[in-house]
Amino acid sequence: MIKKIAVLLLVFYCSISYAQTIKTDVLVIGGSPGGVAAAIQSSRSKIKTVLIEQREQLCPALADATTIKFTADRNLPSGIWSEFRKRVKEHYKTTPGYDTTCNAPLQFELNTGAQILSNIADTVKNLSIQLNTTFTSIIKDGDRWEVTLTQNGKTETIKARVVIDATENGVVAQKAGASYKPYDNQENKNSPNYYRTSIAMGDVSPPTSYQVDNVNYNYPPYPSYCIPIKALVATGVANLLVTEPILTLKGDINYLADQLTLGQGAGAIAAYCAFFKTTTANLNVRLIQGELLDFKGYLLPLADISADPYWRAIQQVCATGLLKGVQKKVNGETQFFFMPDSIVTTAEVKPVLLEIYTRAFLWFHANKPDKQFTIGNLLSFISELTLTDPDNVRKSMIRDWNTQYHFTSKFDMDRPITRREFAILANKFLNPFARTVDLNGRLVN
Repeated sequence: MIKKIAVLLLVFYCSISYAQTIKTDVLVIGGSPGGVAAAIQSSRSKIKTVLIEQREQLCPALADATTIKFTADRNLPSGIWSEFRKRVKEHYKTTPGYDTTCNAPLQFELNTGAQILSNIADTVKNLSIQLNTTFTSIIKDGDRWEVTLTQNGKTETIKARVVIDATENGVVAQKAGASYKPYDNQENKNSPNYYRTSIAMGDVSPPTSYQVDNVNYNYPPYPSYCIPIKALVATGVANLLVTEPILTLKGDINYLADQLTLGQGAGAIAAYCAFFKTTTANLNVRLIQGELLDFKGYLLPLADISADPYWRAIQQVCATGLLKGVQKKVNGETQFFFMPDSIVTTAEVKPVLLEIYTRAFLWFHANKPDKQFTIGNLLSFISELTLTDPDNVRKSMIRDWNTQYHFTSKFDMDRPITRREFAILANKFLNPFARTVDLNGRLVN
């Protein structure tokens, strides 16, 4: 009898040592560049995060010493991609043969890139990284995912509110009984308001399995792109996000910027679900985008606003559709521009003003602005929407035009307003970004 009890106790204690259970808010499975970026963003959003990778280092696709050059997205200093880019330039600034000027292609050895991403991750609070850890199974247990792992022959269970599948083949989603669609820029044609929910972007679209046609219907126009929040959310289950599998890159490191920006977007979505203890069925697009903007992430691939102190206001206004970017070729490369000094036309802003603001119909009926929208037109519209005396609006704007907003132009009510002036003032006084949109980009009343 005593021997039997001893054996049972031995089995019990062995099971404890070989089956540890950990609770976390977010679990990222896969140490790909997108997985690392997702874990960094989730952790920086003050959410407890665990990142696991089955091999002995993060970003195993960057394991060798091959030197690679990037030209795509080099003028899009968005979030973690921008941080990575700056560290690469700092690393090579004294190395002969490396051009680290602003518009130069980004050149680095792959293993150096992996080390830089690993160094960034190592500095982040709330993030635990487990290497040599293999994903085994995933099931739903109440409001959490129960994920089984093996590390050094030992079994481990992690219970997480949100799981991010950053594996190359989407094995986590498959075992969870979920489905997802590979990224398809054609969706921007079928759902024209998806850009309003953008969570990742670039000026060179990742490869897709179809032949692009009718590209004039897409926004942003091909090859520029943005990926909507909806694309990252696995269907059939709750609180499972997908990064690498929706890009179908098959390890193509030339799209590193796409992986990092998409991963950062996934991290922001996961952090939202964990913080508010909600599910992917109840996502607030503008709050998630706002978190991404807080960490200097771009929503649209506007290449000419990186040095503008009002870049966030411009991103927010463009994400509503009030102003839209223009695609051009520069030195043989296609890029997407905001064109800050161009003039705003009534035709471009009227449809969205009417869509967002119920009082806009009355204002347009009473004022009938000319083809070019003037400073006076915008101030009059602000007065109408904010119920502020027009003369008080005009006086305050005269006072603040050069001092608060630092506009270099002369204040003139009759002058056509520039896109930059419009974006800054509309963002401050009309706040169109505050209007709630659903996952299809439609306004929610």
